[in-house]
Amino acid sequence: TRQERARARAMTREWWLHVALLCVPLVAVYLHVPQPQLSRALHTWRATGRSFSFRGNSIFYKEAVGPVGSSDTVVLLHGFPTSSYDWHKIWEPLKQRFHRVIAPDFLGFGFSDKPRPHAYSIFEQASIVEALLSHLDLAEQKVNLLSHDYGDTVALELLYRSEQNRSGHLAINSLCLSNGGIFPETHYPRFLQKLLKDCGFISPLLTRLINFHLFSRGIGEVFGPYTQPTEAEHWDMWTSVRFNDGNLVLDSVLQYINQRLTHRDRWVGALTSTLTPREYIPHGQTSPTLVHRSTISILDEHISHYPQLEDPTGFMNAYLSFINSF
Repeated sequence: TRQERARARAMTREWWLHVALLCVPLVAVYLHVPQPQLSRALHTWRATGRSFSFRGNSIFYKEAVGPVGSSDTVVLLHGFPTSSYDWHKIWEPLKQRFHRVIAPDFLGFGFSDKPRPHAYSIFEQASIVEALLSHLDLAEQKVNLLSHDYGDTVALELLYRSEQNRSGHLAINSLCLSNGGIFPETHYPRFLQKLLKDCGFISPLLTRLINFHLFSRGIGEVFGPYTQPTEAEHWDMWTSVRFNDGNLVLDSVLQYINQRLTHRDRWVGALTSTLTPREYIPHGQTSPTLVHRSTISILDEHISHYPQLEDPTGFMNAYLSFINSF
C-alpha cells in the first residue's frame, strides 16, 4: 500500500542517516590516524643520531667512526620516500671500511623537520649536505658519495657544484649512484606519484588518504619477488614517513620529479662530463651514455629498486670493489 511504501522509504532514509552518522567519525579518525610508535630498531637509530640546524629547521643525521687507520669518509644519501634508515643493513660493513660514515635525513624525510607549506627542492637538499659537512669540519676533505633514488639527484647537484668550483662546494672523491632515474626521459613515475605531484589542490587530500596498506603495497611493488620486506620492515618505512606528519608533505617533496626534467642538462651534463670516479649499481636497463662513461655493477636479476636492503652483501661487495679500485 501507499502507507507501507512511505514507511519503507522513511526507514531507508533513517538507515542511510545512521550510516552517514557512523561514517563521519570513522572518516575523521581515518584522516587523523595517530603516528605509529617507533620500533625498537628505529628508536635505537634515532637515539644514536644527532641533529643540526639549517635555516631554522632541524636536520637529523647518523655518524659513525670506523678504524683509526683509515681517513676516508662516505656520505650516504637516501631515497624517496624513506630515510637514512635505508642504510642500516650495510652500516656496520661501511664502518669497517671508512673512518667516518655519515647519513642525513633530508628535509621532509625521516627524523628531520617536515615544514609545510614549503618549497622542497633538490638545490636545498644539496645545500643541507654541504652545511652538514661544514658542521662536521669536513668541508675541505674529499668525501665519497653513495646515493640511492632521490639521493642520486642530490648527489648530481653536489657534483655540478664541485665541477663548477662553486664556493662552499664539496670535494668529491668518488660517486656511486643506485636506481635514481637520473635520465628523466627513461623514468616513469608511479600512478600515485603522478597524482600527488600534479593534482594541485587535491593533493593535500590524497596525502591524508594514504595509509599503511596503500603504502606497503606500493613499496612491495618496487622490491624483487624473492626479496620482499617483512611486515616489520614495512612498518619501519611507514613509521619514518609518518613521523612528524611526513605523509602530508609527500606532494611537495615529489616536485623533484619535475625539477629533474627542468634541470636535466645541468645534472646529466655533470655526470657525463666529470672525471670523478663513478659507479652505477642499477636494475633493469641502463642508459648507453652511463654505461660508456661509468663502472657498472649489476646484481642478481631478481634484485630490484632497493639493492642495499634486498641484497646488502651483494651491494657491499659491488661498492667495495669499486671503492678499492682507485
